[in-house]
Amino acid sequence: MEIKDLKIFKSVAFYGSVSKAAHELNYVQSHVTTRIQLLEKELQTQLFHRNSRGMILNPEGKKLLSYTENLLTTLDEMVKVVQDSDQPSGELDLGTVETVIRLPHILSAYHNDYPNVDLSLVTDVTENLVEQVLAHKIDGAFVTGFEEHPKITQHKVFHEELTLISNNEEMSLDEFAHKPLLVFKQGCSYRAKLTAWIQAEGIHPANIIEFGTLETILGCVVSGLGVTLLPKSTVHHLEEEGLVRCMNLPEQYSHVTTVFIRRSDAYLTNSMRKFIETIDTVKETRRANPLRYQF
Repeated sequence: MEIKDLKIFKSVAFYGSVSKAAHELNYVQSHVTTRIQLLEKELQTQLFHRNSRGMILNPEGKKLLSYTENLLTTLDEMVKVVQDSDQPSGELDLGTVETVIRLPHILSAYHNDYPNVDLSLVTDVTENLVEQVLAHKIDGAFVTGFEEHPKITQHKVFHEELTLISNNEEMSLDEFAHKPLLVFKQGCSYRAKLTAWIQAEGIHPANIIEFGTLETILGCVVSGLGVTLLPKSTVHHLEEEGLVRCMNLPEQYSHVTTVFIRRSDAYLTNSMRKFIETIDTVKETRRANPLRYQF
C-alpha cells in the first residue's frame, strides 16, 4: 500500500467519481481505477458501492477513510515540522467570516513582513469554518460567536457591537422586525443572534432570505428588500451616507467577539506563530492610532 494510493482513494471518496478524482489529481481515469482496484485487492474487501451515478463509500470504505485522513494529516504535519525554519515560508491556508473588515490590515502587514508565505483565504460561516479547522482542511480561521472547544485554541481579535439595519425609511421597531430577514446560511453567528431576538420577542418575520456574500446583503438592504443584523463597523459608511438606518437591540443580542482559531494539537509552525503575532501587533497599532483604522 502506497501513500499515493490513499490520496487517490480519499479523492474518489470526496468526489464520488473516478473521472473527477482523476481530473483533480491530474491522472488518467484508468490509472485511478486500477489503483482503487489494487487497494481493494490488498485489503481483500470492496470499498465502494458502484452505480451509474458514481461511487459511494460502503461501511468498509468509511472505516478506511477515517484512518486515511488521520494518516495524511500526520504526514502533512511531519513535512511542516521538517521544513519549518526561522524565516516563515510555505503555505498558510486560512478561513474567515465575511465581516472581518480589519482583515486586510492583518493580511497586508503579514505579507509585507513575510513575503515568502503563500496565503490562501476561504470565506464561510462560523460553523463550517470550525469544522474545516477540526478536519485539518485549513490551518486557522477568523470566526464570530465561537464557544470553547477542547481541540481548538482561540485568540481574541476584537469585540464588535451589532446593529439591526434597514434602508433609510422611517419605521417603528415592530415594522423593522416584520420585514424579510436577509441573512447568511445556517451556521452564521449573526443569524443566530437575530433569530434568538426574534423568537424572544415573539415576532414572525415576513420571510427569511439567505445570501452568500456581504455585498449582496447590504445591496438588498439599501434597496429596501429587508433587514439584517451586522457589526456597526461594517455598515458605518452606509449610515454616514444616509443609505441605511440602524437600530440597537437589547444588550444580550448586540455584541459579538471575533476570534482566530486553530487546532490545539497541530504543530505550531513559525509561519502560524508569526501570523498570530501580526494579529496582536495590528490590534495594538489600532489602539494607539484609532483614526487610522476607522471604517
